[in-house]
Amino acid sequence: MSTLFDPFTVRNVTFRNRIGISPMCQYSSQDGFANDWHLVHLGAFATGGAGLVIAEATAVEPRGRITPFCAGLWEDAQIGPLLRITQFLKQHGAVAGIQLAHAGRKAGASRPWEGDRLLGEEEGGWEPWGPSAIAFGDNLPRAPHEMTVQEIHGVTARFVEATRRAVAAGFEFVELHAAHGYLAHSFLSPLSNHRADEYGGSFENRTRFTLETFRAMRQVWPENLPMAVRLSCTDWVEGGWAIEDSVELSKRLKAEGADFIDCSSGAIVPDAKIPFAPGFQVPFAERIRKEAGIATMAVGGITDPRMAAEIIAEGRADIVLIARESLRDPHWPARAAHELLGSRFSSQLPVQYCMV
Repeated sequence: MSTLFDPFTVRNVTFRNRIGISPMCQYSSQDGFANDWHLVHLGAFATGGAGLVIAEATAVEPRGRITPFCAGLWEDAQIGPLLRITQFLKQHGAVAGIQLAHAGRKAGASRPWEGDRLLGEEEGGWEPWGPSAIAFGDNLPRAPHEMTVQEIHGVTARFVEATRRAVAAGFEFVELHAAHGYLAHSFLSPLSNHRADEYGGSFENRTRFTLETFRAMRQVWPENLPMAVRLSCTDWVEGGWAIEDSVELSKRLKAEGADFIDCSSGAIVPDAKIPFAPGFQVPFAERIRKEAGIATMAVGGITDPRMAAEIIAEGRADIVLIARESLRDPHWPARAAHELLGSRFSSQLPVQYCMV
């Protein structure tokens, strides 16, 4: 039986424990560049004892940003600031991860604290892209440009280029973002993909973009380093993407060299009825782990150390990802160690924090 504080080795990378930090958008970049905010934000999780720290959704091209202030890795000049961060994370014992993403039809919006709404071109917005000319709706009413096959292949190439840059920036873990209504997810879901060509219609066609993109990324990502895919395991809408689809896609991703499925859900349409509750997405991680035979990451309302420990001990997932709770307490792993092990400090904390 594994515990929350057991190490976990995948390929040639060892996570010092089973606690990871989810990628969380900070909307604090200028022209896609990381800065001191990102160093302090991500660095705090490493000094707080997390085994894995995943940098926020990082766009592979400017058009793929959610907002004008999102992170990016579409040019070589963006490597240096990220390398500074990965060196700090590794110096303090955390595996440095990054989530590569394209916002698709949800791009060109304002920041959440500025209304989380569609920006006009005069405000710095731009035309979003998607598999079909179907708007997300609600506060993002603009129908995206329906991508041509050539444009689809071009975006896959941008993911490959960003993956190469992630290697140069010192990351040891990369995740393809195929969840939350962004580009890859919008190809997967029949709610947003009404294409009649090889990228739409059947399950095989709707999964083609995700599988082709992952395959191309895996070819340039070092063989000794792990890769993950974040999925919205269900759309929470009848007729949408479902957990059975996620299980089958996970099997195919494993065959392509995926090491983890990061199990989230929803966000393909604005009116889905999602039953938010502590650990509400854990059953997805458990089912995919069991039926697809691949390691999983559980996320969603995990705030209690005892819940996290039970998820690992019961074999429901291999890593638990802490999100909003880590913003409230970057030293959540140390608190968990205190509560679960009766120890004030985790042995994995910096010596500066272990003074009596």
